[in-house]
Amino acid sequence: MVDDQDGSSFDPVKPPTTETSRPDLQGLVSGVCPSSTEASPSPSVEGNGLLSLPWEMVARIASHLPAQCVITVLPKVCQALGNVGKDSTAWQLRAHRLTGSRVGFPVGPREDFDWPNSCLEMEQLITCWADQADWAARQARQDDEERGRDGQEPEPRGDGAPGAEGQEEEGGLDVEGVGVAAQEVAFGVHDVMDVAMEGEDEEMQLDRGGNPHAVAREEMEERPEEALMEGERNERALFDAMEGREGAADGVDHPEDLADPRRQRDAGEEPSRSPSPPPALECISLASGHIAQVNSVLLVGGEGAVCASGSRDRNVNLWDLREGGTLQRRLGGQGLFSTHRGWVWCLASRGPMLASGSFDSTVRLWDLEAGGAEKGLIMARAAVLCLSCQTDVLLAGTFDKRVSIYDTRVAEPLVKSLRLHSNAVMCLAADDQYIVSGSKDRTVVIYDRRAGKALKKLRLSSYLLSMSYSGSEVWAGDNRGMLHAFSMQAGVLKPLSQFDVGHTSLVTGIHKSPGSLYTCSSDCTIKVHLPCAPPRTLCTLHHQTGVNGLSVEAGVLAVASGDMCVEVWRARK
Repeated sequence: MVDDQDGSSFDPVKPPTTETSRPDLQGLVSGVCPSSTEASPSPSVEGNGLLSLPWEMVARIASHLPAQCVITVLPKVCQALGNVGKDSTAWQLRAHRLTGSRVGFPVGPREDFDWPNSCLEMEQLITCWADQADWAARQARQDDEERGRDGQEPEPRGDGAPGAEGQEEEGGLDVEGVGVAAQEVAFGVHDVMDVAMEGEDEEMQLDRGGNPHAVAREEMEERPEEALMEGERNERALFDAMEGREGAADGVDHPEDLADPRRQRDAGEEPSRSPSPPPALECISLASGHIAQVNSVLLVGGEGAVCASGSRDRNVNLWDLREGGTLQRRLGGQGLFSTHRGWVWCLASRGPMLASGSFDSTVRLWDLEAGGAEKGLIMARAAVLCLSCQTDVLLAGTFDKRVSIYDTRVAEPLVKSLRLHSNAVMCLAADDQYIVSGSKDRTVVIYDRRAGKALKKLRLSSYLLSMSYSGSEVWAGDNRGMLHAFSMQAGVLKPLSQFDVGHTSLVTGIHKSPGSLYTCSSDCTIKVHLPCAPPRTLCTLHHQTGVNGLSVEAGVLAVASGDMCVEVWRARK
């Protein structure tokens, strides 16, 4: 709720729920609406309609309407009211009313910022996820009350017990041109990732200061021996060397943290409880498609109707979300018992093409319009850790410290292989001209494809694992649970700020749009924020196991988890 200056209260994000509650815009402006040739309404228009009021008052009234109404409904009434949606100042005031006056928004450059869509996204985010948070809190309180009546201890709601602390030594050995097994030995299972990085004269030193979170290795899950395929142990060793899983640091209480509404209940009959109104979102669990951890998830098709998931069982599955989450197909090439011969680590798509990257040092291409038929195979030199699809090329970051550019339309797809880092490339973001890459060597590099050269290298005190590029902003999550925001204009990558949003371990996934920010972590949490400075956390979802990645499309959220399932959150129908 937002308090107006005159003391009245209104909710800028609560949409009307009944026909009678909607403003009769046509009746208000009947007989006084200017013709389509009139650029703006005149305060002197005669009549008793809305447009007879001073324009400032009309704009003030419109500010109480949902952004969806201002964008889509008012222009259909008449051109004059349609002009309300063209007032940039009004949208900026609305945005700051949503985020709060004491925060910065947007975090990056204001030039050419999409104010209307940012307000629309924030209002929808608040409506869905704030209600979800309230519902989850009510469910948690009811569960605790029931346990209290039964004489049971309430379940703890921490972010997980910290693991054993440890350090690794910085891996600097050159492992080009060798296989995965040799890379495991050269890289070492106990490489240091969190020692302080010394500054260099020609590089920019960024240090967030303060004591870092305690570093611990996350205990790898155990699987039955019969489920382990050939080479599984080698892939685990490579994963340990590349990823450096960390346990939770000392717990910090965050008021937005919520108990998982889907946590396991005690065996027995469900006790009676007072009914609670359903939340705005529903959660669909896709739990029967994989037999190992799901590493990557991707919503494709533009409407959040199809979900692709890649797993350590070496398969990529396609799910049809329109039918409640049914397994549509398991992708596989000719002569293959699985999609890949190694862990599937990353996914990317552009139009009808889906790309999957694996520890078997290949990228496989799939045609979604042909039902997921195999479209091509790209042989890389090392394990593929991240992918990015652009209009004309496919980008791949690999364990051998390289960023490779491929043209998938030709028989020999490799265009260029770039050695921009001194360690494994963990994340990528790009547009039609620039490539931004983050590496385990704690550097971020921006590369100009047209000029054919690296423009800038930034050195951080931690390394980035996930990255999202939106407008003129690049957001990334690091191995210590921090978020990093950069501005990106005309090839200049500028660090803006670092934020602690409550994650205590690896930030494994991040999605940023003009009005939303989603993050997930191996600390078993998923967080939904407004993308201001500092981010305003609307909801924290707790998971049973670590969360390995996320994807957001058309308001649908899909997350990849360590318990062999994919969870999809979407608006309740």
